[in-house]
Amino acid sequence: MTFTLGKYVPYNSPVHKLDPRLKILATILLMVCVFMNYGSWAMTFTMEAIIFVIAAVLLYMTRTRITTILRSLKSLWMVIIFLLLIYAIMPTNNPTFPIAFRVEAWNWTVYWDSFLQAGKILLRLIMMIELTMILTSSTKPLDLTFALEWYMTPLKVIHFPAHEIAMTISIALRFIPTILEDTTRVMKAQESRGVSFTHGKLSRRIAALTSLIIPLFVSAFMRSDELANAMECRGYDPRGKRTRYRMLKWHWYDFLCLFLVVALATAFIWVAVDPRFSSFLKFPLEVH
Repeated sequence: MTFTLGKYVPYNSPVHKLDPRLKILATILLMVCVFMNYGSWAMTFTMEAIIFVIAAVLLYMTRTRITTILRSLKSLWMVIIFLLLIYAIMPTNNPTFPIAFRVEAWNWTVYWDSFLQAGKILLRLIMMIELTMILTSSTKPLDLTFALEWYMTPLKVIHFPAHEIAMTISIALRFIPTILEDTTRVMKAQESRGVSFTHGKLSRRIAALTSLIIPLFVSAFMRSDELANAMECRGYDPRGKRTRYRMLKWHWYDFLCLFLVVALATAFIWVAVDPRFSSFLKFPLEVH
């Protein structure tokens, strides 16, 4: 099965059956757990590895391959290398590991903490893509819109445009796979005409990107105009009172999963806040 990042994949999995409001809350809580600071490097990588395994299991349940995430990271390798160089060049405050190497001519000292910091950012980036992919691949765009609007319902008291914001987010999520498919189609069309995006001088690559970006902009504007006309023809009024054919309802397995997610997030936050866990697990070379 071919999969595009951000695209809903219909499948009869337990994750697909969960309430979209629960999936949004679970995604936010797991994101918070990912970005928590757990005191020591060993504890940080251990806790984030647990989240990685949980996300990998959920990806398997939704029939999404991990190779899709790796393909989505192909364009970010230069950013990852740049971050690694930045952490290596910048001085490390309160290093917890010995010196990795030292350049005496430049008086430049690099600690192992710099590589661990870059690895932590890469791991967090992978888990962010994992969690986002689980949410978007197992939730219909319309259900996602209803869930977002449900969370913003209390803001309607102060006349906050909850429905308009939710619809805008839903349309943006819907257009992500469409734009990615258009990008692949335009790149193949340009390559068949002799345009190279990976070889040649820098000026040629910039010209090649121009031949890619301009058709994408034109296609995006045309699709948005067609969508706006279609919504107007169907009498869509964002300020009008709307009814729904399908109502969101909580089931017993939604409450069970909610309890498990809240318990997991509470445990992770407790490990991050309690100072006793910071010295509970350390690497052999890690110093106080």
